[in-house]
Amino acid sequence: MPWKLNLSNKKGALAEKSALLFLKQQGLTLLHSNFADKTGEIDLIMLDYSTLVFIEVRSRSHSRFGNAASSIDKIKQQKIRKTAAAYLLKYRQHSHRICRFDAISIDNHDGTGQNSLKWIKSAF
Repeated sequence: MPWKLNLSNKKGALAEKSALLFLKQQGLTLLHSNFADKTGEIDLIMLDYSTLVFIEVRSRSHSRFGNAASSIDKIKQQKIRKTAAAYLLKYRQHSHRICRFDAISIDNHDGTGQNSLKWIKSAF
């Protein structure tokens, strides 16, 4: 039985939608969203000219546990790398491309509803 992703997190889906809109405005082209297999899940996979970019989107509404970017720990980075390798095996037409791992951090520390979006290129 194939592995299936459960997308029940509405805040996470909204953050990914905001990140996608922002990145498209920056000139990136979407290839896949929420690519998943047994190794994990990658939120967005995009092309930045000829570079293949694997993007993790994180959002936080409170700062008590740190900012959104700090939640991408070594274990999560390792899962994303393994999932990226699985993606490249499945979509061999991209195996020649230079790859990059970016992060989009969306924080709302002051509770005003005004989010700050930060694009971290080559995050790990």
